[in-house]
Amino acid sequence: MKELSQEEWQNQLKNDKDSVILDVRTEEEVEEGYIPNSKNIDIYKGQGFINEVEKLDKSKHYYIYCRSGKRSSQACTLLDQMGFSETYNLLGGFSEWEGEKTSD
Repeated sequence: MKELSQEEWQNQLKNDKDSVILDVRTEEEVEEGYIPNSKNIDIYKGQGFINEVEKLDKSKHYYIYCRSGKRSSQACTLLDQMGFSETYNLLGGFSEWEGEKTSD
């Protein structure tokens, strides 16, 4: 896992053809807005989270965020333990995100 500032995250993401943005917040949090093109898998679902993550391509690079950066840090550690090649945690999370946002 690498901890990335918003600027590092955005710059790296732009040039990464193998990137997947993973949002590990709850559905309620996602309804308030999210980073475009992100896939939501709620880390609070426990085994359900693990089951969903196991379906993902381990060779891709995962850019993971939550509200503050704590849950996404846990998710990065978990994915690392499961054999994912590269995980990146967004420092400060969505609450400090100044980049593009979307809401349904």
